[in-house]
Amino acid sequence: MPYRIVFFAQDQIYHVFNRGVAKQTIFTSTKDYVRFLDLVDYYRFADIPMSFSHLNKLSIEDRRDIINELRQRHPLKIEILAFCLMPNHFHLLLKQISSNGISAFMSNVQNGYAKYFNIKNDRSGPLFQSMFKAVRVESDEQLLHVSRYIHLNPSTSYLVDGKGLLHYRWSSLPCYISEIFGEYSFVQSETILGFMRNKDAYKEFILNNIEYQRELDKIKHLVLE
Repeated sequence: MPYRIVFFAQDQIYHVFNRGVAKQTIFTSTKDYVRFLDLVDYYRFADIPMSFSHLNKLSIEDRRDIINELRQRHPLKIEILAFCLMPNHFHLLLKQISSNGISAFMSNVQNGYAKYFNIKNDRSGPLFQSMFKAVRVESDEQLLHVSRYIHLNPSTSYLVDGKGLLHYRWSSLPCYISEIFGEYSFVQSETILGFMRNKDAYKEFILNNIEYQRELDKIKHLVLE
């Protein structure tokens, strides 16, 4: 499949996604999911003082001080509107804040995670299928539907049922339907929720389309160019 060439424009939103080489599993444990999301949280900032691997070698106190400094004083490269991690792929909904923000962010996250995964599993070579793929979100309506598509991924793939979807840990959906953000405070949900009456309306928007998205998934190979 040829690479899609995308110019990332300021203040535009993009659906970014990638999967493992030959669709292989890229998340094999809770530690893997947590590591990827830690990278996402860290590399969203501009002008980071060091690589994440270097940061991870510091004491807990020093790491906490650096993260707090970033959150209080440093601008962002990108905003994370939504995400979902699946065993062999991931989806991110990103808004570019600074020039080259998405490209720099994705390079740091993918390279950092691939290095971690290869060392952990005593493997070598590429982990991801490509650099990554991205599609610009062109309207408010499309933004809503892309967020739903991302959040429905675990149920579309029959990884969880409808009830389990609401508690799937490796997704930003809990940030959209709960009053407590929990561990994913880096998710900016206000933009998308601003189109809904309230969080319950967004929850209904998601749950009412589980079967519809599963049917679409069954035939998508027939309509892909």
